[in-house]
Amino acid sequence: MATPVELDIQKTRVAYQWKHDSPLIACRISPTGAQCVSTAQDFSIQRWAIPAGERTVLKGHESWVHTLTYSADGSMLISGGCEGKLIWWPILDGEPKPIRVIEAHSGWIRGVERSSDGKTLVSVGNDCMIRLWSIETGEKIAEWPAHERHIYSAAFHPDGVHLATGDLLGKIHVWNLSDRSLVRTLDGSTLYSPNKGQAAEFGGVRTMAINSAGTELIAAGTHKGSNPFGAVHEPLLLRFGWSDGALLKSHVSDGIPGGLLYRTCCLPGDVAAAVSGGSSGGILLYYGKDQEKELHRFGLPSLARDMDANLASGLVVTAHYDHHIRVCALFAA
Repeated sequence: MATPVELDIQKTRVAYQWKHDSPLIACRISPTGAQCVSTAQDFSIQRWAIPAGERTVLKGHESWVHTLTYSADGSMLISGGCEGKLIWWPILDGEPKPIRVIEAHSGWIRGVERSSDGKTLVSVGNDCMIRLWSIETGEKIAEWPAHERHIYSAAFHPDGVHLATGDLLGKIHVWNLSDRSLVRTLDGSTLYSPNKGQAAEFGGVRTMAINSAGTELIAAGTHKGSNPFGAVHEPLLLRFGWSDGALLKSHVSDGIPGGLLYRTCCLPGDVAAAVSGGSSGGILLYYGKDQEKELHRFGLPSLARDMDANLASGLVVTAHYDHHIRVCALFAA
């Protein structure tokens, strides 16, 4: 295995970019950093070799695919579609074909994540249900109704005992996986922006991440949604203490009047990376533990909809509306 690189967020740059035939929606980078995947509005999934950029198109969903995750060893990809299906793909070589298709949810699947031990998959979505699956066999392990509104995101705690789920209203529930009991609820309601004039419920916990030490939970999305349909809303990232659920910091970013944080990842040194997309374009933002505003921002060439990071290789991938997948390097050239 290659020696991990030393990250330097100030050195962020686009190292590679490749184009698909349709606007992109979601993306992930493999555990090895040797490939990444994206999804597109033409319902397909694309596998990209890094750094060559060779593209392989996967077809199996009947809708947009908003979420994906790799197995721990990178040999399998699991995708969740808006038609409610989970699909398992052997992703390393050749022309991948689905090996397992499960009718998993009624309506959109908005989040899939794997557990820290790599054995369990969680899926959440518009039907307000949490479902746990065996990654190896696809067997359903458990399910329970969990929220009043759409569930947007989920995150396993590194301790293997707890799961966090976040919804449209900004509620973050922490569950004990052994008996599926509710441990506590964190208040992320500043991420929720109801608009009576437009009869719209907007915002929610669009993304979550838990740091490797298990001491902090990051939740992100948008706030100040004065005109959701007009894309007037600003990015917001919340940092909570894990032990008591207390809000430690609300991170804001000035000068982004049309931004929403689609995904966040934890970097070393208590830094949270997030990608903003919307009418203000695509921006990578990096937030430190003690500062209210971001440490660094990097403007991307087009509106971004998703991101993922591979810390060992120092790479961040972003999916864009202009059909491009972009691979950014976070280290000196």
